[in-house]
Amino acid sequence: MGKIALIAAAGSALLAAPAAAQAGAIGTDAAACNSDNGPAIRVNVEGLKDRTGRLKLELYPADADDFLKDDHDLEREGKVFRRVWAKTPQSGPVTMCIKVPHPGTYALFFTHDRDGRNKFNIWKDGAGIPSNEKLGRSKPKVGEAEVTVGDGVVTKDIRAQYMRGIFSGFGPLKN
Repeated sequence: MGKIALIAAAGSALLAAPAAAQAGAIGTDAAACNSDNGPAIRVNVEGLKDRTGRLKLELYPADADDFLKDDHDLEREGKVFRRVWAKTPQSGPVTMCIKVPHPGTYALFFTHDRDGRNKFNIWKDGAGIPSNEKLGRSKPKVGEAEVTVGDGVVTKDIRAQYMRGIFSGFGPLKN
C-alpha cells in the first residue's frame, strides 16, 4: 500500500507542475530560463508536425521596418537581433529560451527547420508567433509578434504553423 501511495503522490506532483518546469528549456540560452535569470523569454512550443530537424527563435526590434529584416543589416545598424537554435527533442514538451538585452518590447519569431538546411522552405518548414494568429499567406505583422519583457522571465506559448495549401497558406495542424 505504501508504494502505491508514493507513486500516486509523485504522479500528482508531476501533473500539477507546468510542462515547462518538468522538461526545462532547451537551446543555447536555456540556462537563463532554467535558473529564472532574466530578462528572457521562455517559449512553450506546441503543435509540431514531427520531431525532425532544428528549432529556432529569433528576436527582433518591435518595429515594422525591422521585423524579419536580414540579421546582418540589423547588426550593422546596431539594432537588436538574437538567434537561438535547439535540436528538436524526440519526445516530451518543447520549451525554448531566448535572452533579451534589457527589459522592453521585442518581436519574436519561431521556426521549425524540419530539413536542417537553415533556409526556410515554405512547403516543409513551420513557423509561429506569440499571438498565435493564423499566418496565412502573408508576412506576420510586428504587433502579432510582440512580447514585453521585464527584469525576469516571461512565458509565451507559440503554436507551430505549416503550409496548409496554396490558397489557405500557413496555419496550425488540425488536432
